[in-house]
Amino acid sequence: MIATRMRNTAFKRVLWALPLGSAVKIEGPFGNLTLHNNATKTAVFLAGGIGITPFRSIIVRAAREKMSHRIFLFFTNRRPEDAPFLEELQGLERENPNYRLIATMTEMQKSNRPWNGERELINKEMLSRYLKGAPSPIYYIAGPPGMVKGVHEILNQMQVDDDDIRTEEFAGY
Repeated sequence: MIATRMRNTAFKRVLWALPLGSAVKIEGPFGNLTLHNNATKTAVFLAGGIGITPFRSIIVRAAREKMSHRIFLFFTNRRPEDAPFLEELQGLERENPNYRLIATMTEMQKSNRPWNGERELINKEMLSRYLKGAPSPIYYIAGPPGMVKGVHEILNQMQVDDDDIRTEEFAGY
């Protein structure tokens, strides 16, 4: 499976025009966002928009294989209608008792859907509120470059060591 935001670029126009089932040659992925091995450490995924893609596969695998890792997913989007895989990620909470989704929608005034969850950008207070008692977290950040940089800075302000932070920027998607 591939996931992308459809933008008005030559590549995306060709991709959109391909019939379902077409063969394509893809190189990559080249990132290294894989779940750490030590299940006693909490995994904290911080995703913005299409940056959810590496985390989605990890979360699906954790549910299917009944992995014992405790996983928190903070997933920020403007509106629910902009949030890739939102319904699936919500459903996975029922399958995996070790997984918790904290979705936040920052522009609900532009949405046609109801939303009862968080409505602010991921911040220190939000992280502290949900991660109380989370043992030795390893943080993973993926999304637009500005979001990745900002969340990384928040974690550093919270005295999180860079050895416990892994990042992937989704620039120009």
